Amino acid sequence: MFTRSMFSTPDIAEQGRILGAVADLVDSGAYRSTATTVVGDLTAAGLREAHRLVETGRTVGKVVVSR
Repeated sequence: MFTRSMFSTPDIAEQGRILGAVADLVDSGAYRSTATTVVGDLTAAGLREAHRLVETGRTVGKVVVSR
């Protein structure tokens, strides 16, 4: 995904078009996030909690750690 921006390819504008198309799909509801659990603690304790949740093998979707 980041090849164009990392290497400044001649078709860099295509990256913006692709990201705009994905944003439109998300906004329209055609795509939705697979995040189902958010741990709102970007500390060592929060990371341990997120890891513990994933290790249970019972999580459905993605576990996100945010600040």
